[in-house]
Amino acid sequence: MLTYPQELKYVKSHEFVRVEGNVAVIGITAFAADQLGDVTFVELPKAGTSFKRDDKFGVIESVKSVSDLFMPVSGKVVAVNEKLSSEPELVNSDCYGAGWMMKVELADASELNSAMSASDYQSFVVD
Repeated sequence: MLTYPQELKYVKSHEFVRVEGNVAVIGITAFAADQLGDVTFVELPKAGTSFKRDDKFGVIESVKSVSDLFMPVSGKVVAVNEKLSSEPELVNSDCYGAGWMMKVELADASELNSAMSASDYQSFVVD
C-alpha cells in the first residue's frame, strides 16, 4: 500500500517536501515511484544551483518512461543524494527516506502554503 506521511507537503507534479528548519528535503512521492515502475537513472543538479518554484530541476528514468522533475519550492540546492547515481532503485524502495533527491535552502517558506497536505494529495491521486 502506498503511504503519504502526514508531516510532508505535496505538489501536483508528485514531488514532496519535508521541512527541516529552513531547508526543504525534496523527492518524489510513493505514488509517482509506483507509477514509474523500476527507476533506472536519476539526473539531479549540482549543489549551489538556484531554482524558482516550478522550474525543471532534473530527470528520472524508469523501465517505463522518462519524466521531468519540478521544484516544489524556490531555493538553492545545498545537498544532492549522491547514492542515487549508483542506487537509483532507492527511489522505489524508500522514496521518503534513503531515496530523497536533494536538500534546498528555502528562499520563501510561504510558498509551502500552496502545497497540499497528505490527505489532500491522497485525494488528488485517487480521484
